[in-house]
Amino acid sequence: MPRIGMEPIRRRALIDAAISAVGERGALDVTMSDIAGRAGVSTALAHHYFGGKDDLLFATMRHVLAALGAEVRPAIAPLSGTERVRALIRVNLSPEQFRPEIIAAWLAFYVEARRNAALGRLFRIYVRRLNSDLMSGLGSLERMDAIRTAQGIAALIDGLYLRRALGEGVADASGAVSLVEDYLDMALARGGRDG
Repeated sequence: MPRIGMEPIRRRALIDAAISAVGERGALDVTMSDIAGRAGVSTALAHHYFGGKDDLLFATMRHVLAALGAEVRPAIAPLSGTERVRALIRVNLSPEQFRPEIIAAWLAFYVEARRNAALGRLFRIYVRRLNSDLMSGLGSLERMDAIRTAQGIAALIDGLYLRRALGEGVADASGAVSLVEDYLDMALARGGRDG
């Protein structure tokens, strides 16, 4: 007989196990059985809750994006201008977000979003939201400069995640933040404003 109230706990355990397994082995090498074992549930129960690995990866990335959003919203709400952009950079590259297992989940997300329509839609939502948040803080720049700067910041964030997933590039969150803020400062100087 199922225990009442266990479903959300088991779902979260499976999501945490998926993050851990993907971080350790990569998305293509992980099976539902591996993830279920890490979560302490049967493979059948994992399939019952999520259907298959693609569905679990989707739920995992929704969880990762929700956690990111929960950090972003309060960090940027009281801010405007370039301080808002700096807060976005700091949150997107925070120690919580720049952990190896989260980075590996993002790498799997980037790859799987190309072949999985649901993940592709989720990725496009993330991209639009990040762009909108960045643009809202770059109003001191001419529109085309703001667009290019927002695209550059987003590309740097994604690139830092990709390089870190491959064991290259900046080793820690503070170095990553510093690199992207240097880019922002150069873009602001090029725009003739210091924000």
